[in-house]
Amino acid sequence: MSRGSFGRWASGIALAGVLMVGAGSTEVSATPLTPFRYEAQAQRHCPRDKVVWLNFKKGVYYRKGQKRYGLGFDGSFVCQNEARDGLYRRSLLGLR
Repeated sequence: MSRGSFGRWASGIALAGVLMVGAGSTEVSATPLTPFRYEAQAQRHCPRDKVVWLNFKKGVYYRKGQKRYGLGFDGSFVCQNEARDGLYRRSLLGLR
C-alpha cells in the first residue's frame, strides 16, 4: 500500500468514527419494560399505574376487562405507562 492510499484510508476511518459518535448522540432511550408473570407482582411494581397484559408478538396491550387480558403465551403483565413508553399500542378489540 502506498503512502498516499494509507492517508486516504486513515482519514476514511476517522470520518466513520465521527459519524458513529454523532449518530449515537441522537438516539432516544426508552423506559425499560419490566414484565411480570402475575398481575399482583406488576401492581406492586407500579402502585399508581394500571396493569395491562402486553402481547409481545402482536405489539399490543390489553386493559383489564378486555377479552384477551391475561391470555396467551406471548405476553406478560406490565405497567401501562411502561408499555406506552415502549411504543406498544393499545388494543381496541374486546372493549367492554
